[in-house]
Amino acid sequence: MWQEGSVFYEDIRDVCSIDFIPWDELKGKTLFITGATGLIGSALIKSLLHASRERKLELRIIALVRNRRKAEERFRHELNTGRLALAIGTVEELPKTEENVDYIIHGASQTASKEFVQHAVETINTSVLGTMNLLEFAKDKQVKSFIYLSSMEMYGYPEKGHKVKEHEAGALSPLTLRNSYPVSKLMCESLCCAYANEFGIPAKIIRLTQTFGPGVNYNDTRIFAYFARCAIEKQDIILKTKGETERSYLYTTDAVTAILTVLLKGKNGQAYNAADEDTYCSIAQMAERIAAEAGIKVAYELEDEADNGFPQTLYMDLDTTLLKALGWRTLVRGGGRTK
Repeated sequence: MWQEGSVFYEDIRDVCSIDFIPWDELKGKTLFITGATGLIGSALIKSLLHASRERKLELRIIALVRNRRKAEERFRHELNTGRLALAIGTVEELPKTEENVDYIIHGASQTASKEFVQHAVETINTSVLGTMNLLEFAKDKQVKSFIYLSSMEMYGYPEKGHKVKEHEAGALSPLTLRNSYPVSKLMCESLCCAYANEFGIPAKIIRLTQTFGPGVNYNDTRIFAYFARCAIEKQDIILKTKGETERSYLYTTDAVTAILTVLLKGKNGQAYNAADEDTYCSIAQMAERIAAEAGIKVAYELEDEADNGFPQTLYMDLDTTLLKALGWRTLVRGGGRTK
């Protein structure tokens, strides 16, 4: 199914071997996953199916996808197993699903910064209407657990040097167009909490920092992907800001294990930060490190932040104490594999 010895094969093999996820709870169960063809969704599906085969879980996955052709290409091997089915549709207009569903992982969302500005209405609609539809779906199916993939951006702009915990929320102006994304994420979290308390839906929230790893589209617009392209193509890195934003990052399969940990062990109505705290650095620091290793340079061509679609300078140092209390730990740190 995967080329043995490849980075991705090693990653999903590591996911399957970890001991802090209660795998047996997934035996014979059906998972409904949105955002399935995205970086995290596809890694999640491939990891789950590998674990199912190796651990004899006999789980089944229904993947909600907008584009059948894209999904069939991305999951061409997995579809042959009989354990993965595609549901063609959108979160805004969910297709009918007659089958029983035990778990829902809701990861569908707009992710491109420029889209938050250019298509703010669609960004809000996908988030809010989509999440309400999925929560109603969860209520109808009486699922065992529901997890919503939120974002660190809902914290707004914490002060430099502050460790950000889950009980906090940022001040976000609804009159700033780009905030269509974080404000709608905040509303979706409120929906999860409301459905958990009013209807008993076992909803959890995970707030992911920026995630990267094998499977990122070569032309991905996010900053880490741009840096990688520059390194590969031996082109100097051009920064449009001073690169003062500081944040932690998360490797793809660490995001997968964090999601499964919260899905199966998290507290209903609770939010959990997910980040590799050891990776905390500024964009400029990352650029300089990559440039040094690739033998290229970093140049600055500063533009007005309001014009380029990226958020203002922020300092997002997420505290992951709650997630670690569930037993979660990273599998990859500092560019090397833990033993």
